[in-house]
Amino acid sequence: MIVPATLDWSSIDTVLLDMDGTLLDLHFDSFFWLEHLPVRYADIHKMDEKTAREWLHERIMKEYGTLNWYCLDYWSQELNVDIVALKKEVADRIAFRPYVQDFLKQVKAAGMRSVIVTNAHRGSLSLKLERTDLAERVDSIVCSHDFGLPKEDLTFWTKLQEVEPFNPQRTLLIDDSLSVLASAKKYGIRYLLAISQPDSQSPIRDIDEFGAVEHFHELKPEGGKDV
Repeated sequence: MIVPATLDWSSIDTVLLDMDGTLLDLHFDSFFWLEHLPVRYADIHKMDEKTAREWLHERIMKEYGTLNWYCLDYWSQELNVDIVALKKEVADRIAFRPYVQDFLKQVKAAGMRSVIVTNAHRGSLSLKLERTDLAERVDSIVCSHDFGLPKEDLTFWTKLQEVEPFNPQRTLLIDDSLSVLASAKKYGIRYLLAISQPDSQSPIRDIDEFGAVEHFHELKPEGGKDV
């Protein structure tokens, strides 16, 4: 499952990086959608918490794999709550995954271009950039909502190339989503890695479809300086 040693860093010019579950601990998002939102939704709409939790889970899952799944404007309208404001209530849970800062330093030192490609809505992205110095650690950030397409859509990668030119054969994508990695593979991105434990509070996943790493210290970009 874990095969970072097979990466030929000398053949990589661009490192595309997912944000939630890859650079940042997915626990913030998991906690918000599964724990905090049901409690606050029940409180705001004067509902039984168990009923609210079950209904929210069913409603949200209907949008899985679509851009709506990630869109805070959509959920604010559909649920009649201010999702961004509710996220701010638990923003202290936003955190880097282990060794991320060191890895990004090594990528920069090795002369590779680092680009965050995220399905996160601009409202969520802004909140996380306010709470971390992530924007200062990469060369660029691209939000799929600006294209109106999630990364799971093959056309996303074509749109990405228009604003952030990259050679698929000399590009590495690291993402916690297997469906996103499958889309990137179909598009022709050569190097693909999954994150085996995107949520620090959840079990490590057994991944067979792609090479995977648990933490970034397992990766050593060639030419990177010690940090």
